[in-house]
Amino acid sequence: MRIMNILHDSVVDGIGLRTVVFFAGCPHHCRGCHNPQSWNMENGTELSLAEVVEEIASNPITNVTFSGGEPFAQAEEAHLLAIQIRKLGKSIWMYTGYTVEQLLAEGTEAQLALLEQCEMLVDGPFQLAERDLTIPFRGSRNQRLLSREDILRIRVELEEKQGILV
Repeated sequence: MRIMNILHDSVVDGIGLRTVVFFAGCPHHCRGCHNPQSWNMENGTELSLAEVVEEIASNPITNVTFSGGEPFAQAEEAHLLAIQIRKLGKSIWMYTGYTVEQLLAEGTEAQLALLEQCEMLVDGPFQLAERDLTIPFRGSRNQRLLSREDILRIRVELEEKQGILV
């Protein structure tokens, strides 16, 4: 997988101390993005699943956050990583420029599998006009903090609205 950076002991990327995995590659290209160098999938370093798990496990007191770039752009690899992280007993937060509705309605199997590993999702693209430094764990007011229960509720609402299973 292509990784921009792994940062330990963050207090701004979720509740508590967190190890943040910054994935390379992002299709959203949000104006005002704080990490535009992550847009290009060729940036960053190619790391194996074992290398990333070892780095995360080296800090036993932190939980984990997937950020980017866009973790869902590397959903297959990120899903496998999430499974290993959960085996370590760590919680996983994820940041995405997609809305949960987009992922549920249009996501690939790998993206949906990755979403299932998430305990807290910060969804939606960063919008410069909505930038707000006073709200915790988000960059703009349009972004939502969604728990696993929120995601399930939205999924059920979409299924009922569309009359199909998502």
